Amino acid sequence: MAKTHLKMTVNGQEVETLAEPRELLIHVLRERLGIKGPHIGCETSHCGACTVDMDGKSVKSCTVFAAQAEGADITTVEGLGDPDNLHVLQEMFREHHGLQCGFCTPGMIIRAHRLLLENPNPSEEDVRFGMAGNLCRCTGYQNIVKAILAAAAEMNAAKEAAQ
Repeated sequence: MAKTHLKMTVNGQEVETLAEPRELLIHVLRERLGIKGPHIGCETSHCGACTVDMDGKSVKSCTVFAAQAEGADITTVEGLGDPDNLHVLQEMFREHHGLQCGFCTPGMIIRAHRLLLENPNPSEEDVRFGMAGNLCRCTGYQNIVKAILAAAAEMNAAKEAAQ
């Protein structure tokens, strides 16, 4: 089967790779590019463990063909921060115990990142609704919601201090 040449920006770096026409973005990210943050969960778009930010939208990479990402700008959890300099969402998930096993966490953080870009001052109801497409089997969601609200408050405080 002929492979398609793909060029995209992933976590701020331009990358090129080959993919089969029916290959899913999650497999290209994990297997061809070595990006392990997005996880393969249900492979039916129900759980959200594979969530990435693509061209300004949260997408479940298990239901996106890699060819659809041609020219796209993609951010995974690795693109938000690193172990020595965590993104505020990563820090708040840690501080507020918004994770347990960690399997859903990368997708949760990426979805929360997009949610806060779209709504920088969400209510608890906004967060619960905005995160409804990402499932967690461990936490009961309360600490995830607290972490996202705390991150929003931190980000808003930083924005005000910069003005």
